[in-house]
Amino acid sequence: MSVPAQSLHEKLNQLRQRFITQLPIRLEQTAEQWQASRASGEAEARLAPDLHRFFHSLKGTGRSLGFERLALLAEQAEDALTDACPRADLDDFMVALLRQLNDELAYLQTDQGQQKSLAALNSVEFTQHPEQVRSRRQRLIYLCDDEPEHVSPLMHHLRCFGHDVVHFADTDTFFNAVLTRRPDAVIMDVQFPHGQTAGTETLTSLNRLTGQELPSIVLSGHGDFHSRLSAVRAGCNGYFTKPVKPLDLMLAIDELTAPVDDEPLRVLIVDDEYEVAEYHALMLEEAGMIVHQVHHPNDALSALERFSPDLLLVDVYMPVCSGTELANIIRQQPEHVGLPIIYLSSETDSQKQISAMAAGVEAFITKPVVPDELVSAVRLRAERLRLLRSLMTRDSMTGLYNHSTTTDLINKALAQAHRSDGRHAMAMIDIDHFKTVNDTYGHLAGDQVIITLSRLLKTRLRLSDTIGRYGGEEFVVLLRDVSAEQAAKLIDGLRQDFELVDFHAGDLSFRCTFSAGISDFPNYPTTQSLRLAADQALYRAKHQGRNRVVSSTEADNDGE
Repeated sequence: MSVPAQSLHEKLNQLRQRFITQLPIRLEQTAEQWQASRASGEAEARLAPDLHRFFHSLKGTGRSLGFERLALLAEQAEDALTDACPRADLDDFMVALLRQLNDELAYLQTDQGQQKSLAALNSVEFTQHPEQVRSRRQRLIYLCDDEPEHVSPLMHHLRCFGHDVVHFADTDTFFNAVLTRRPDAVIMDVQFPHGQTAGTETLTSLNRLTGQELPSIVLSGHGDFHSRLSAVRAGCNGYFTKPVKPLDLMLAIDELTAPVDDEPLRVLIVDDEYEVAEYHALMLEEAGMIVHQVHHPNDALSALERFSPDLLLVDVYMPVCSGTELANIIRQQPEHVGLPIIYLSSETDSQKQISAMAAGVEAFITKPVVPDELVSAVRLRAERLRLLRSLMTRDSMTGLYNHSTTTDLINKALAQAHRSDGRHAMAMIDIDHFKTVNDTYGHLAGDQVIITLSRLLKTRLRLSDTIGRYGGEEFVVLLRDVSAEQAAKLIDGLRQDFELVDFHAGDLSFRCTFSAGISDFPNYPTTQSLRLAADQALYRAKHQGRNRVVSSTEADNDGE
């Protein structure tokens, strides 16, 4: 859920207080550095980059956190260190400027100073962004239909795919329920007994009253043009004529309620200034993104491996390693060649910006950033990379990970589990008698079965689980942080729901089942041994009659 604007400002104010609390020590260290640089030319040459970096950072941080006076003084110091001026003049200037910085800091620590700078920060507008789903949650569906024979199969199919379904038999109760708690989508019958408002009229009234259209699908006994036109005018997103095929309706609701991308964007920030990194992280988290911070360039590569970001935000001026050098290091690794990198800096010199982008960086954003501009720049570039990755790593029919990508992800998950003493479970799933389905009902019907099972897995399992199509009618799932017993229970629940799904091929209807084999880490410590154990358990499930889940432990005990 989005962070309320007031809460966001409170977090920013905490950053400001921490910054002001730590600044006296940093100013004292800077004054000592300046005094040391006056001792000899050698010391001056050595300390000049650190002094320049401090004032450059203070300028950017000050502006980002609303301390404009501090930022202006820091900018003057940065310019003075950059410009060629007589040593005596520079010495007098720096002594005076450090005194002014301390005076301004003392003022900011007073009540009057805090209120003034806080007012400047509060004047910045932070747009409230739509909710981003961080984990798969049940979608609340309202089903308004007074015909019991239609309701039962619809509710089963919707609940099977992870939806929370509430049934209403009359329009008045439904109307009041929507006003009390707005659902994610509505399925509404058109015709109701005499004395009740028609379905399309009820939806039109709700849309007018609430000022926003409910995602809705109507059910009707009529398929004529005028009936469909009235549904469109009521703002309906779909139209089904009775009798409704539950699976078709479920797939339509799935499309209507599913966000474009369930997984929030992941952003890695590399910035040696904690307050600035935290400030930018708050902006991106407010937009629903997952953000990880690194405050030393040395830690960037390991963070890339562990966090797998969609985009990198890098400060240009950092000690030990500049942002430009870090970008070059990252670009030299084939797996990160296409990773979008955005520079963040207070640098306004266009030539220096162009030079810094020579490493193939996507963009250069000048501090202080405008929150919405930062979010837009990050989202545009990260989503573009995610789309390209998807084309290379996903199965085109199901949208699940393809065979090679699934294997890579499982390898990484097990490597991490070795380090953290974690435990995972693998499930190998195979649709029973799938060749018979293709031969009897046609390949389009077979495709429908595969797509339906893939949707079932995606909607019922967690974002942290790895779900892949291993080939044909076979799927593999890596369930994180669960035992083999827990995994078997979970997969068996999916199996029971799947066998009650009605499929259609023309006028014919049929059902399908699947079998599954379960293995677990660390009992099987490698991807190959884990997969082989799950495969053997799957073979045992098939041998025992199909439509069942067998764990490797059961298979081993049977073999004794």
